[in-house]
Amino acid sequence: MNDQKRNDRMLSEDELRGLITSGEIDTVVLAFTDMQGRLQGKLCHGQFFLDSVLEDGAEGCSYLLAVDTEMNTVDGYAMTSWEAGYGDMRFEMDLQTIRLMPHNPGQVMIQCDLTTTDGTPIPMSPRSMLKAQLERAREMGYQMLTGTELEFCIYDTSYEDAWRSNYQDLAPANQYNVDYNILGSQRVEPLLREIRNAMYRAGMTVESAKGECNFGQHEIAFRYDDGLVTADNHVVYKLSSKQIAHSQGKSLTFMAKPNQREGSSCHIHMSLRGLDGSTVFWDKEKGKRTAVYEQFIAGVLKGMKEMTLFYAPNINSYKRFAKGSFAPTSVAWGMDNRSCAVRLVGEGAAARMENRLPGGDVNPYLALAAMLACGLDGIENELELEPMTAGNAYESDAPQVPRTMSQARNLLEGSELARRVFGDEVVDHYVHYADDEMDSFYSEVTDWELRRGFERL
Repeated sequence: MNDQKRNDRMLSEDELRGLITSGEIDTVVLAFTDMQGRLQGKLCHGQFFLDSVLEDGAEGCSYLLAVDTEMNTVDGYAMTSWEAGYGDMRFEMDLQTIRLMPHNPGQVMIQCDLTTTDGTPIPMSPRSMLKAQLERAREMGYQMLTGTELEFCIYDTSYEDAWRSNYQDLAPANQYNVDYNILGSQRVEPLLREIRNAMYRAGMTVESAKGECNFGQHEIAFRYDDGLVTADNHVVYKLSSKQIAHSQGKSLTFMAKPNQREGSSCHIHMSLRGLDGSTVFWDKEKGKRTAVYEQFIAGVLKGMKEMTLFYAPNINSYKRFAKGSFAPTSVAWGMDNRSCAVRLVGEGAAARMENRLPGGDVNPYLALAAMLACGLDGIENELELEPMTAGNAYESDAPQVPRTMSQARNLLEGSELARRVFGDEVVDHYVHYADDEMDSFYSEVTDWELRRGFERL
């Protein structure tokens, strides 16, 4: 029996058994994160879960790691195909992730790893990719602490009505810029409050909510944690916030660029500690950054362009990168400088780096794995940190962030670093994902083309 749990609001296996037996819980959701960062899986009846699934496990079709956003099966993936028969993969439950889903009464969720039927981890599974880099860090004597700051836009339009209107003329929950504006936050507080409280009861440490720049744009912040815990919480929060918005007749989106105004970001804060919790990024006696910290930053910067596909995984992601938008265009670092891709903040135990490249559509497992992999590579190779960018990085001569998915795809395909840290099969898998996304996009006729060309061309 596994009675380990991450905090007192999570459930142990024994507690789950008791809640199912008493009838308080009737549904157990088994969920894993797919390439797109979505939770997929099964809803099991509680008693069947106890009688069968808890001991024998569960399976799902391997195509779930080889589909596009529309859930179409896609040819060309090495791990699964019609020729290979689209066999099963196992859902390996992580029993430290048992959590109540307060907005769905009677439900708990358990997050899963994906393995082949013989128990071998599937390397291109996002959770497997992150766990492999976390283990690499442990072997080097480090643990990773991280937090993801996820922004979204709220609409007083239901998901169903948004679909029927072809996502045109949606009603934003705020009609003006409400960045840090208390009135603007309070106008949508019934939704924000329910999300905050539900996520707290689901085992997360909630910090605060604040307005952002775009109309109806907000952010709910959670306390930093171990890398795997942060990624697990991130995807549960993302799913749950959509469900809660739906229950109130609203919708919200995590698209990186849902309209022509400011995009939605997912700034990632990261630091390393020793396995004993000791600070390794800051020299207390000298009052400055350690060599390990600078090497880590140098590694993240060196690999940023090659890993951009893991930070910006959709065609739409690249619309966010624009001058003066608070989204970076230059691969540069600075002290508390929001025009740079990497912003350094804090001192002592709070010293950390912020990666400002990812948008709200990011898959947290992929982004954290890429960032950690590059930083560890910088430490291993004792990379020297380039000079800081002072002033406006948008006008600097620093290398530019890839502006299209095609550029990012080509950089990942040719990356010696990515192939070394993740393996050829993983890189080839995500390169093929990018190829399919681009093929799908470029085969569509958009309303932009019709407006420009229907009469005038």
